[in-house]
Amino acid sequence: MRGSVRIHLDTDLGGDPDDACALAMLLGCPGVELVGITTTIDPGGRRAGCVAHCLELAGRHGIPIAAGAEVSLTTRRIAYPTERYWPSNVGSRPSPPGAALDLLSRSIEAGATVVGIGPYTNLALLEVVRPGSLGRVPVVVMGGWTQPAANDLPAWGPEMDWNVQWDIRAAEILAATAQLTLVTLPATLKAHLRAADMLRLRASGPLGALLALQTEGRARDSGMLDLGLAHTGLPDDLMNFHYDPVACAVAAGWAGAVVGEMRLKPVLDGEVLRFESDPEGRPTGVVLDVDGASFAEVWLSAVEAAQQ
Repeated sequence: MRGSVRIHLDTDLGGDPDDACALAMLLGCPGVELVGITTTIDPGGRRAGCVAHCLELAGRHGIPIAAGAEVSLTTRRIAYPTERYWPSNVGSRPSPPGAALDLLSRSIEAGATVVGIGPYTNLALLEVVRPGSLGRVPVVVMGGWTQPAANDLPAWGPEMDWNVQWDIRAAEILAATAQLTLVTLPATLKAHLRAADMLRLRASGPLGALLALQTEGRARDSGMLDLGLAHTGLPDDLMNFHYDPVACAVAAGWAGAVVGEMRLKPVLDGEVLRFESDPEGRPTGVVLDVDGASFAEVWLSAVEAAQQ
């Protein structure tokens, strides 16, 4: 990781546990100051409540949290968190209208890099309400499909790019306005959370124990072991992909990611948005490859440090 960096995290934490894994890593990354957390597609602040629970388990107090947009700008649909992965005593934490945009603005004023690891609804709303905001600081997001994955990995296309496809209009606004780096879905398929990591994760502390429990539950629900066995580029004990932790590591300056610059424009094929190389497109940072083997240790060490 590079020296000192301020980060604002915008997340849909409460579903796939990779969001909570990303938050835990940021809490333990040397040189990272987490200045604010906003939750997106968050009905009634339920995701913000999950964030607060994670911070409590890590013994971290004083990091501002604000619940943001509840629905997709594109479809008005709601995405509820997966409550079976969370203790029954985790409550909602709603915020007044506009609180998430205010918190994002304060973080930008403080020079924080904005990291989006959920649909980009909050970020797009900020740019609509306060034009020019996203052009003032780096914006790193998980998502953006530009090219296929390697042949030994799942042949997932742009339709699997959840953060983009849940709110296509928000992705288009972001692509047109932000100092943007895309941490692409195919690249993050090389960074894995494995069954072999569970013992160390569980022993790291109460937050690590929650992450292990959630990861094992979702791995069963989503057939991760079968997916790992079906592809030679994946470990046989696959539990999850480190989609969101890699995005946060890129924002923090991790040297294990290959980042290139491309001129991209968003292209809509039916209801699926992808990013296409175009000489007239906007210059955009694109993560093309990651050192997944080294990332596993980077992530685990940070999660351990977060709970010391």
